[in-house]
Amino acid sequence: MTKVSKQQPLKHYQWGQSADGWNFVEEESLSIKQERMPAGASEQWHYHEKAQQFFFILKGTASFEMEDEVYELNEQEGLHIQAGKKHRISNNSSEDVEFILCSQPSTANDRINL
Repeated sequence: MTKVSKQQPLKHYQWGQSADGWNFVEEESLSIKQERMPAGASEQWHYHEKAQQFFFILKGTASFEMEDEVYELNEQEGLHIQAGKKHRISNNSSEDVEFILCSQPSTANDRINL
């Protein structure tokens, strides 16, 4: 067992438009990460064939587009995205947004960009 935190993750990575991520669990069957998106950043539309995901907002407000719906999530709110659903997250605010992202199974090699 390994104690993990944002300061001591299994791995730190950067993605998209200056966003950061910290791996806490990275196994084939489960991935848990904390991510930070800067103000004005957005992710590319995509989906996962196998992985379902759960996003939980720690700080800020995030906008999720999923299929034909838009969800605004505030701090301490979460959203479950089923496998196969086209989606993306955006930070339309003027401050960073931080969230926990759980994927089951891991999204490694299971992301189809649109």
